[in-house]
Amino acid sequence: MYGDPAVIRRMLTELGDTWAVVGLSANTSRAAYGVARTLQGFGKRIVPVHPRAETVHGEQGYPSLSAIPFPVDVVDVFVAADRAGAIADEAVAIGAKGVWFQLGVVDGAAWERVRGQGVAMVMDRCPAIEIPRLG
Repeated sequence: MYGDPAVIRRMLTELGDTWAVVGLSANTSRAAYGVARTLQGFGKRIVPVHPRAETVHGEQGYPSLSAIPFPVDVVDVFVAADRAGAIADEAVAIGAKGVWFQLGVVDGAAWERVRGQGVAMVMDRCPAIEIPRLG
């Protein structure tokens, strides 16, 4: 349910190429850093979203989703599950077409809200793992 292969494929191939990565900083030891690099390798424009608004992988960072001055297609969330729901709501508010919660990030209520707004969502999955499965 949370990782429907058809939704995963659609998010990775059809929803657009601008991915905000919430929780992405210049810390190379964090999973978000490597996943963002994989997304770039797959042709995605990554947008770091972190309170420090650091530039990562050559892309300007922003302190929040609402601070990004251009449209975002998918929001990839690397924060604890207890904070993820608010980020999902902000993703819907800025007009994102998809919300992706990383491995271990599960919030059933956020799932219901996001899907209820007609926005695609994947939860408890990693795009860096799913991309090679596209074939």
